[in-house]
Amino acid sequence: MEKIESPLDSKRSREMKKIQEEGNPCSHEVDEQRWQAVCDRNQVWDGIFVFAVRTTGVYCRPNCTSRRANRENVSFYETPSQAELAGFRACQRCKPNQSEFSAHGEAIAKACRIMELSEEEPDLAMLAASAGLSPGHFQKIFKAQVGLSPKRYAIAVRKKRFRHELKSSKNITQTIYEAGYESASRAYADNATPGLMPGKHKKGARGETIRYANHETSLGNILVATTDRGICLVEFADKCDSLSILEAHFQLAEFQEAEEDLKEWISVVVAQIDDPQQRHETNLTIPLDIRGTVFQEKVWQALMEIPPGETVSYAQLSHSLGHPKAARAVARACASNRLAVLVPCHRVIRGSGDLAGYKWGIERKQKLLKKEARDQ
Repeated sequence: MEKIESPLDSKRSREMKKIQEEGNPCSHEVDEQRWQAVCDRNQVWDGIFVFAVRTTGVYCRPNCTSRRANRENVSFYETPSQAELAGFRACQRCKPNQSEFSAHGEAIAKACRIMELSEEEPDLAMLAASAGLSPGHFQKIFKAQVGLSPKRYAIAVRKKRFRHELKSSKNITQTIYEAGYESASRAYADNATPGLMPGKHKKGARGETIRYANHETSLGNILVATTDRGICLVEFADKCDSLSILEAHFQLAEFQEAEEDLKEWISVVVAQIDDPQQRHETNLTIPLDIRGTVFQEKVWQALMEIPPGETVSYAQLSHSLGHPKAARAVARACASNRLAVLVPCHRVIRGSGDLAGYKWGIERKQKLLKKEARDQ
């Protein structure tokens, strides 16, 4: 196959010369994204990059269980061969030089690299050609290894770049185009976490008004908070703790108690607890302001598809999402859920049948499951 030259080839060649001395030449925001994956021991990134620790001379997989190194001692490489060229040896615990880094793994890493360096979204055909694969086969392998389609990955990179630049730029319009967006409307569509537009990202959501109210249910007091886009938080909590909980989640927002205004939405939430079958029939009509990473939102969407009266294990859920080795990452996404009962993380249990944990109490989880089982 004739090699198709990317407009980024010369730039990549210059950058790759630095690998032996400086590690992965990715932009700051991509490095920080990968560092977060290392901190989370995120299996989704296994096969996409390795990280090396200068003080030990060892390189590892992102999900290695070894003691975490200090950030200033860590550098990133796309493949084990690059890390070894820089003088690092493979970790004996996670063995990053075996199996997963196949020819396809290196090809996918190269495609990720192109998207991370590109100022414009690369064409699928060009990415597939760089990997020596057909577009259809490339897309299938890319999604299997990364967990996202090439287009979704490119959008995630562009969003990360945009939000990083927005913090230091005084001109939002200029930042939009420098991040690779062709129009302001596309930037707003990509980056507006429901209820949070780019201007508010720049200000850390300062000035955003969140309305809230409390209500007693059969399982205790429930705190419901909303933005203009929908319900952004539902937690079982004592009424006296409401403001401290809201401030922990939305540090720079303004809060307004609005029990009367939220009466209709509260009645829907309460029904989800006291009448689970009604929840199954009405959940798609409830506007939700969901805020999380791409992977978290993928997990939360899957949770909302589990009908009342049924449960799945963390392993089953991770397998259904196309990440059979990411059960722990799925568990962390469940633990990060801010929307009790509306995003029913209580329906996920251990493979042994044990209930496992629940951020609002294991006894409450047990009661929710029993109530849902009775209504079937």
